[in-house]
Amino acid sequence: MGGPDGGDGGTGGSVWLVVDHNISSLIAFEDHPHRAAKSGTHGKGKGKHGHGGDDMIVHVPEGTIVKDQDGVVLADLVHPGDRWMAAEGGRGGRGNARFLSNKRRAPAFAEQGEVGEEHWLRLELKLMADVALVGFPSVGKSTLISVISAAKPKIADYPFTTLEPNLGVVRLDDETQFVVADLPGLIEGASEGRGLGHQFLRHVERVRVLALLLDLSPMSEHTPGEQERILLAELRSYQPDLLERERVVVGSRADLAADDVDFDGPRLAAVTGEGVRPLLGALAAAVTSARAQLPEPEAFVVHRPVGEGYRIERDDSGDWYVLGRQAERCVALSDLTQIEALDEAHRRLKAIGVDKALARAGARDGDAVHIGRLTFDYEVDA
Repeated sequence: MGGPDGGDGGTGGSVWLVVDHNISSLIAFEDHPHRAAKSGTHGKGKGKHGHGGDDMIVHVPEGTIVKDQDGVVLADLVHPGDRWMAAEGGRGGRGNARFLSNKRRAPAFAEQGEVGEEHWLRLELKLMADVALVGFPSVGKSTLISVISAAKPKIADYPFTTLEPNLGVVRLDDETQFVVADLPGLIEGASEGRGLGHQFLRHVERVRVLALLLDLSPMSEHTPGEQERILLAELRSYQPDLLERERVVVGSRADLAADDVDFDGPRLAAVTGEGVRPLLGALAAAVTSARAQLPEPEAFVVHRPVGEGYRIERDDSGDWYVLGRQAERCVALSDLTQIEALDEAHRRLKAIGVDKALARAGARDGDAVHIGRLTFDYEVDA
């Protein structure tokens, strides 16, 4: 009696990948690979519009690369705050009040809500370590990382067993995780290129926390104090600000240490497990402190998929297909069981030029045309 008064439906939420420097790995996706945003709510009478659905924010670590199932790179998320829209929410359907006009005084149809995007994506990570294990060769770094993470480095009792960095993700609980790098052993003169020299030191430039492992065994050539002095001197010579990083110092190979060894700090024996838990606690605290000191980004990158128009294709049977979200949306929002709604869908398709595009592509009277759920016979406008 009062005319059309249907409100619009709410737009669905989108799924965003957002870089967070507090996240170190993609391990959270191992058990829970699916992410979904909230749907919008329905519109109601008396012009009441539905609420939009909340976006789903998915936190990922720095260095996350997003690929499609064919391996095509869609986004490279490097800096804290960088955002990428992984799936766009569907547009809410408009209520029947939107279709009131001088010619249509009592529209009996409304739009349906659009189904949101759905994708399978591949996430890959170029790891940037939170903690670097620094020490002389054969001090127990590889053994330690094999104990505290799933990394399986080569372990042997001779210098330079580790020729390339081994990375392991340490996960204490759902909220506390960090990446540890087992780096090649450092020797005196490394800053000048001795031993593995710069090949080692270049890997330590981007880490946030230094874990100095000092050999307490009697086989060590230097006392723990001399080891610490040499290690710090080499780091300073290579890049002075490395000494400003958070630092944890621990005595390694404590199971072999003599009773009179000159070292009064925390001790570690990775082989037996002695001191491992306290060390992980100290490293977690240092990583948390280092992350808290990172400056907030002045700007971040927002990646949105480029809006797709539509394209015309023809299959071997001669049928025509109009593909692309712009054209498919004209159909998806319409209740094709209603004559008025079907006419509205055709009007929208004509407004975006689909009829002219089909004519240019060579469509003839009677050819079958498919657009989403809609199939019709093409007719040349008189």
